Amino acid sequence: MSTDLTSALERLSELEDPAVRAANEKRGDDHGGNLSRLRALAKSIRKDHALAVRLWDAGDTAAQLLALLVCTPRKYTVAELDSMVRSTRAPKVHDWFVNYVAKKSPHAEELRQKWLADADQRVASVGWALTAQRVVKDPEGLDLDALLTRIEGEMRDAPADLQWSMNETLAQIGIHHPALRARAVRIGEDLQVLADYPTSPGCTSPFAPVWIAEMVRRSGE
Repeated sequence: MSTDLTSALERLSELEDPAVRAANEKRGDDHGGNLSRLRALAKSIRKDHALAVRLWDAGDTAAQLLALLVCTPRKYTVAELDSMVRSTRAPKVHDWFVNYVAKKSPHAEELRQKWLADADQRVASVGWALTAQRVVKDPEGLDLDALLTRIEGEMRDAPADLQWSMNETLAQIGIHHPALRARAVRIGEDLQVLADYPTSPGCTSPFAPVWIAEMVRRSGE
């Protein structure tokens, strides 16, 4: 049975926890819902794209996170996705939009090309995230040398979101394309982007030369 917007918002409000909000706000996410409980709520609602559209339009961060969990990505048009990416504010909304919607859209390639050249650097960061995905899954037709040249010239001075997704593209080229691996590693070493990024024990550093080396080691190449 479909859940109406009022009921969904009421159930979201029940998740509000001041301590969780304080922790989330330190990361720039203005909501007070525990993400595990938010996922449980989405699971109880199941997929409801019409509700997702209304939740997104509500503009509240928690509502938008729930929208991204209950939507059907293939049902969004190019225009709708373009509007959504330009309205994301909270980091978690931006992250979930990229990974749960943009990467799963049948319009991903069209959007990748459109957003990669966008003047809005947060939008461009999603174009680069889609490029990183294509480097891994469907590199045929991509000019990987040209991508490396852009990364070499632009990544050092890029803002954080854009820098992160460009760095991911750099690493994925090095991991999955042996002929370009040495160049990718050299670019990473020259730029030193994310070289000092704090990494928990047992996790792989996002610093491209380290990331590339570890993934290649695991693959046994």
